[in-house]
Amino acid sequence: MKNLLFALLCASALLTSCKRSEMIPASGKSTETNALTTGGTLRVFDQILFYDGYAATVSEPVPEGVIRVNNAKYVKKLTTTQLESIGNGLQLKVTIKASCDNYDRIGYAGLALVKKDAVYSDGDAKHLEIGRFITPFMNKNKKPDEVPYLFSVDNLAAILKDPAVNAAYDLYLELSVFGVPYAANKEIAGCAGRNDVFFGTLDLISTTGSVTVNPAVSLEPMSFNQSINNYDNTDVAGKTVKSITVNLATAVKAAKLYLITSNHGANAGGEEYNRRDHFVYFDNTLKLTYKPGGKSCEPYRPVNTQGNGIYGSTPKTTAQWASFSNWCPGDAIPIRVISLGDLTAGSHTFKIEVPDAVFKDKQGYIPLSVYLQGEK
Repeated sequence: MKNLLFALLCASALLTSCKRSEMIPASGKSTETNALTTGGTLRVFDQILFYDGYAATVSEPVPEGVIRVNNAKYVKKLTTTQLESIGNGLQLKVTIKASCDNYDRIGYAGLALVKKDAVYSDGDAKHLEIGRFITPFMNKNKKPDEVPYLFSVDNLAAILKDPAVNAAYDLYLELSVFGVPYAANKEIAGCAGRNDVFFGTLDLISTTGSVTVNPAVSLEPMSFNQSINNYDNTDVAGKTVKSITVNLATAVKAAKLYLITSNHGANAGGEEYNRRDHFVYFDNTLKLTYKPGGKSCEPYRPVNTQGNGIYGSTPKTTAQWASFSNWCPGDAIPIRVISLGDLTAGSHTFKIEVPDAVFKDKQGYIPLSVYLQGEK
C-alpha cells in the first residue's frame, strides 16, 4: 500500500477533536456540497454509515441522492454541474471513521457507469474500482478514530469529463466497506447489540483552473473485484492464473491498464502472511512483475488503536514486516498502472499469474480489478 503518508495520519488525529454524536441519523445530514467548493473539494458521501455486511439490508434513511445497494455499499449519481466543475488534476480522498467493527476490513471506492437515464441497477452497471484500502484495527472510544486514504486519479478526471461517456452513461460514485460487528459487540464499550460498523466519507479534490481539452477516452472495464485463487476461480485447477480477453472496436492510443490486487486469507499459512511474486502479461508479453508489501507498517501503528496480532505490543523492523506483510491495516492498496502503448482494433488478452500461491485448505482469495483506458 503506497499512497497514504504518515503526515496525513497525524493531521487526521488533530482534526478529529471536533465532537460528533455517535449515531447521526443519515437523514439529518445537511453538509453535502452540490458542486466544487472554493477549495476544489466535492464531498460525495459525508460520514455515511455502514452496517453488518452479512445481515439483511437495513432500512435506515439515507441522504438525498444516495442509494444503499446493501449494508456494505452506497452509490450516488454525479450531477452535470459537478462533472463540469472537475478539473484535469484529481485526487480521491476516502476517510473511514470507527464505529462498531474493531477489525481490519477491505473497502473500495468505485465508478459505476449506468445507461443514460436508466434506473440504477448494480447488476446492469459497468463498474471500475478506483481505489482500495484496508481499515485499521480501531477502538471507537480511542483517538485517533479515523483514517484518511488519498489516491491520485487524474485518469478518472478524463473519464468523468469525456463527452461521449457522459452522453451514453450516468456516472455514479461508489463507496464500499464490508464490516462485521460481532467481535466489537463483546469487546468495545457501547457496541453491545449494535450492527453499525464504520462511517465513510468520500471527497473528490480537483485542481482548479486546469480544465483543458482532452483526447476522447477509450474505456474497457475488464474485471471488478473478481476473487481469483487456485481452487474455484482459475483458468487451470491447482494454479493461480486468470486470463481476460477484451475486444477493441477501434484502435486505442496510449493504452494503459489500471490494476488493483491484494492478497487475503488469514488462516494459518494463509495468503495474507506470505508475499508472492505476481506476473502480468498482455498479449503473451510480460508487462509487470511485482511482490506486494515489503514496507514497514509502523507509520500506521497510531491508528491501530485496538490491540491485535498483526502489530503486537512492540515495534517491528522493516525486515520483519517484509517477511510476511502484503499490506498494512490503515493503508491504501497500490493502483498499478501498466503502459501498453498503441493497440490495434480486435482481440487482446490480459493475464495475471501468481505461481507460488498456495491457498492452504482452499481458503483465501485475491480480489482482481483491472480496466483498460486510452485515447481514441
